[in-house]
Amino acid sequence: MHTVVIIGSGFGGQCAAINLRQRGIEDFVILERRDFMGGTWAQNSYPGAAVDVQSPLYSIESEPYDWSQMFAEQEELREYTEHVISKHRLREKTRTRTEVKCIAWQQASQCWQIDTLHPEHGEQQLEARFVINASGPLSTPVIPDFKGRERFKGESFHTNHWNHDFDYRGKRVAIIGSGASAAQVIPAIAADVEHLHVFQRTPHWVIPRPDYRFKPWQRALLKRKPIYRLLREAIYWGLESRVIGFKYSKFMLELLAGKRARKHIEKQIADPKLRQQVTPDFTIGCKRVILSDTLYPALCRDNVFLHDKTDGIEEITAAGIHTQQGSELELDLIIYSTGYDATDGVISYPVMGRDGQKLADVWHDYPRAYLGTCVPGFPNLFIVTGPNTGIGHTSAIFIIEAQMNYIMTAIEQVGRRFKSVIEVRPEAEERYTQHIHNEMEKTVWHQGGCNSWYKSKSGKVIAMFPGFSFTFRRWTKNFRPADHILS
Repeated sequence: MHTVVIIGSGFGGQCAAINLRQRGIEDFVILERRDFMGGTWAQNSYPGAAVDVQSPLYSIESEPYDWSQMFAEQEELREYTEHVISKHRLREKTRTRTEVKCIAWQQASQCWQIDTLHPEHGEQQLEARFVINASGPLSTPVIPDFKGRERFKGESFHTNHWNHDFDYRGKRVAIIGSGASAAQVIPAIAADVEHLHVFQRTPHWVIPRPDYRFKPWQRALLKRKPIYRLLREAIYWGLESRVIGFKYSKFMLELLAGKRARKHIEKQIADPKLRQQVTPDFTIGCKRVILSDTLYPALCRDNVFLHDKTDGIEEITAAGIHTQQGSELELDLIIYSTGYDATDGVISYPVMGRDGQKLADVWHDYPRAYLGTCVPGFPNLFIVTGPNTGIGHTSAIFIIEAQMNYIMTAIEQVGRRFKSVIEVRPEAEERYTQHIHNEMEKTVWHQGGCNSWYKSKSGKVIAMFPGFSFTFRRWTKNFRPADHILS
């Protein structure tokens, strides 16, 4: 039996492993379903992939890095994850190509049974006192069931599974979706394809990307922790001010972002029709705000055609796409940039807790968890980037590291009190969840007039945390024993 099983080897899994080792806990194993480690930035290798939070902040606090630019591209982010994995010897603790099929709480032995499947070793079972799910909210790509999709004879794939063996240069291409990934792919391939059809269901607000390439002497300074932390702090507080607009002041939101986004359209697009097509009808911030200086110029190219909701996809044919206005588009490649199951599908495998209750049943209305991390009836289980831990204005890694404060304290509480099980009380989770959704009603994600992936099928905003990230960090540091059952 292992002390801890960590599911997922992205930043969440890496932070969990580092924190366990810092506390002298070596009896853990990381399970990774892919044949490589690293999570999002190892998996998402589509053209143009880059982070949209400044890299000195979008990194692990204890792991400074000499970033080449303020907003790192995918390859550099992958190198950073490799650096962290190698430095902390995490590869020796990881089982790749190991897919978790189910986890179930064993009351008699007070542990979790983890059923896995490996393509060569077949089905295997592990046992662990604690499970840390770090599979991530952006790990299960979604492709809508378009009529005729299976008939298409050309190449097709999701941005999450980019086929680098297919040469898109000179090809007839369509990309379905216009969100954050599409906004990076479109400028990256537009000049190289014969023509590019962009199918946009809803436009996003776009603001300039304030990128900056660090000079050699600046990169040398970034390796020094005091300098690195000063830069992180400056970036952090600059971004944190956005919450004032997202939650407390529509005037500030318009002043800080709305006017900037409208001027961006006016500056980069001359055609009145295209301006109208890319201008959202909802409050900025309601959907994810895109940072890009290259998207609008790409949409203005003669070989790029934007199809809005008035000319969407009627059906996919063997040759390409038949649009709602009757156009027949012959295509060589269809790219699905259609997002992830990031709310209702927070955990992609079945989870059975105390007395055999299923997490899917507990979350029938909507996913919910105390501090976005623990669910009553599921002892010794911790969910990294769980319900309402998403952050729309700053680094997701900051939230992950905040969760580690709580998770490690909870595990230590079990050992310190000579117990075997820790579980959040139902009334504590209910109180927390009610507070979160009461606060959410004040935010632009609830009031902004859009229907985003931040919401679950219930209509509740599940992906986001409705407040300042330092508030969440304070809550995770102040462990409340009365909110838990130790047995």
